[in-house]
Amino acid sequence: MENNIELIENHYKLLENYKDAFQEEEIEKIITDYFKDYDYILGDWSYGKLRLKGFCKPKNYLFNKINDFKKVHTYIKDSCAYGCKYFILEKVKK
Repeated sequence: MENNIELIENHYKLLENYKDAFQEEEIEKIITDYFKDYDYILGDWSYGKLRLKGFCKPKNYLFNKINDFKKVHTYIKDSCAYGCKYFILEKVKK
């Protein structure tokens, strides 16, 4: 696993990589500044396409009940294709 991943001027560590979903080249193609302030980025693969969603810790100004990181696995279960490949990145301080 990658120890230090740099995307959109932030550094991340790979927390989960279910079914080897993490592909940095594919993330770089679709990620935008929109995700810059999120504490976590979930990437899931559905029908051969990568989807990204941001999640937060409670102290983040973007935090709300929809993007609460404590609910990330519920989101995967309810909103992602059954058994899909996914990964979770956590923003880390440099």
